Amino acid sequence: MRRGGLARPLLHLPWDAVGIFRLRPNRFLGIVDITNPTTSSRVKVHIHDPGRLTELLYPGNKVLLKRARGNHRATKWDLVAGRCNSHWVLVHSNYHRAIAEAIIRSKDLTPFGQVVEVNPEATYGHSRLDFLLIDREGKEIWVEVKGCTLAVGRVALFPDAPTKRGGKHLRTLISLRKTGLRSSLLILIFREGVDLFAPNEKTDPQFHSLFYQALRLGVEVYPILLKYRGGMVYYQGRVPILGSSPSQNELCERSKLSSKR
Repeated sequence: MRRGGLARPLLHLPWDAVGIFRLRPNRFLGIVDITNPTTSSRVKVHIHDPGRLTELLYPGNKVLLKRARGNHRATKWDLVAGRCNSHWVLVHSNYHRAIAEAIIRSKDLTPFGQVVEVNPEATYGHSRLDFLLIDREGKEIWVEVKGCTLAVGRVALFPDAPTKRGGKHLRTLISLRKTGLRSSLLILIFREGVDLFAPNEKTDPQFHSLFYQALRLGVEVYPILLKYRGGMVYYQGRVPILGSSPSQNELCERSKLSSKR
């Protein structure tokens, strides 16, 4: 389902300061200048997303920051979003689960039908997935969530860096599907103006291969388009998957309808 109706608010995620990104010493640390009309200060910020984010976190780009909670933090700020053209791209991956849960619990937005249990961080074998859902018939639905911040043209791409963990999750979803259980990959796309999703073959050929194998075997994949504006995350709809068959792109609608019967 491609962008139907108005954008729907999902999660309030305010920011506390605007800054200018300067440096990324390692995957989880950034150096940012916070400037206001009277003062300017250079601060260390925590980057929750371990991806490359090179199109967002480069010297001179604007970023949004949020004051960190807790007294034992090495950094006093969290990086929330980076500027891309005319919009903000959310890069705070700690909020992915909350955003996904808001979608799952919405009877109008969820691709999984009515569920009676939402269990986070569920373990299957040697892998931990983001959710184990139980539908009204008592059947299990296993869900893994990924955040997508990279786009080339109008195609959203994941991952933006090689991900062994992502490949492990796909193998687990495939194994679950082979046992007859529903399993799903929920992809949260934070780039505005995209029309398609694709696994990033150039960056991670193995993930690309596993992704289409999972589709062929019946793993449900739902790329969800979101936007972050005014401190609010909005749901905009689902986008199709590049190179998949029409039946695979319609899978989300079929599964939703069947779950309502």
